[in-house]
Amino acid sequence: MFDIGFGELLLIAVVALVVLGPERLPKAARFAGLWVRRARAQWYSVKSELERELEAEELKRSLQDTQSALKQAQTRLQNEIEQAQTRLQDEVEQAQAKLQDEVDAAGRELGEVRRQVDEERPAIADGNEGATPPADGDDEPRRP
Repeated sequence: MFDIGFGELLLIAVVALVVLGPERLPKAARFAGLWVRRARAQWYSVKSELERELEAEELKRSLQDTQSALKQAQTRLQNEIEQAQTRLQDEVEQAQAKLQDEVDAAGRELGEVRRQVDEERPAIADGNEGATPPADGDDEPRRP
């Protein structure tokens, strides 16, 4: 932490012994050890708090990235659903138009058939006056 080698520690110990003397040196060493422990504990506390803060920031960033990815996916899915709905609506409208055209064509054909039947009905009635209607399987009406 302080990058102090063994030789430097030995030099500090000799200077402390000369300055403080043998009577106060043990008390001073305990006091210095206490302050070193407190400084080290404070250092580790700050370090762990910074690590927690960094982890919290990383979690927040990850959460924001996930939220933005989910929003993009939601937008993309909504667009796909709207496109599918539009295509389906177009297909339904085309099918309805085609069905209506077929119904109209069938109605015209039915009208044409009715017109032909109405035209042939007087001719049949004129040619078969007094005849009985044909029996099943007979092509021509019977005469009495």
